Amino acid sequence: MKYAVFAVILAAGPACADQYTAVMTTFARDSIVGWAEAPVLIEEIVAQNAEHAGLSQADIDEMDRQWRNQVGQGNRPIVEPVLSNPAADYLRQIVEESGGIVTEVFIMDNRGLNVAASDPTSDYWQGDEAKFTETYGKGASALHIGDIEFDDSTQSYQGQVSVPVMGPGGAVIGAMTVGLNAEMLF
Repeated sequence: MKYAVFAVILAAGPACADQYTAVMTTFARDSIVGWAEAPVLIEEIVAQNAEHAGLSQADIDEMDRQWRNQVGQGNRPIVEPVLSNPAADYLRQIVEESGGIVTEVFIMDNRGLNVAASDPTSDYWQGDEAKFTETYGKGASALHIGDIEFDDSTQSYQGQVSVPVMGPGGAVIGAMTVGLNAEMLF
């Protein structure tokens, strides 16, 4: 029943989309931007940026292919480090403390590769998606609000909000994406 009600909201058009965008923007400014300042996230991104500095696009594509093959499997040597680090623990804490509003959180390095995630994402490389291209390198005030969509990984209608992660000296070092349960926003 709740999905049917939500489908009606989606079909209502621009007025609901504007309301949704306003709510998401407020949530981003009030909560998400602060989460992205956590030292544990900055430390993990800085470390991965250094580790991945020499990767070619072919390397990134191969890592992404391996990730996609490993999601849902028992042996996950690419996936597990992203889910098993102090930053991932912090991201899971955000989800747990949100009361169901936050469905997932992940952070990316300066190449758009996952650094830490509350749950596995469907792919490893986000670098070709708006959540990364519209935030990384765009400055501290960048904000990307995605469309409300049914997300297979969280099994819910969600909208994603993405912000840059700032490092030492105020430079953008990565990005953070937060999935929000759209049904709880109205």
